[in-house]
Amino acid sequence: MNRILAIDFGLKRTGIAITDEANIIASPLTTVDSKDLMTFLKETVVKSKVGTIVLGEPKRLNNEDSHITENVRMLKTVLEKEFPAQKIVLMDERFTSKMAFQSMIDSGMKKKQRQEKGTVDMISAAIILQSYLG
Repeated sequence: MNRILAIDFGLKRTGIAITDEANIIASPLTTVDSKDLMTFLKETVVKSKVGTIVLGEPKRLNNEDSHITENVRMLKTVLEKEFPAQKIVLMDERFTSKMAFQSMIDSGMKKKQRQEKGTVDMISAAIILQSYLG
């Protein structure tokens, strides 16, 4: 079975999460510099046998686009061209950063670890992916 990969895109950093081979568990994978995202994805999609890419779609509470929504839609277009065999899906990502931060507190992570923004991005991607899995 092909894996599912999730992306929490940011202008500086992008959080990545991936499922297990049975597509049951979403796990944080890594954080990459956004400028290196396509290089990372070209390697990972093939190596990890990714069949679906879930892209977090940022929205405001009132369902309007956020400042980065247009960038995410452009990324979706690029992904569709670069990975025509993979399904590319947008998934609402509202509250994922807050949920990620709270899960770090709940898991007992020290304050210094919680301040690493890359960790929040990675966990946010896992939350997006888990939401997609249902």
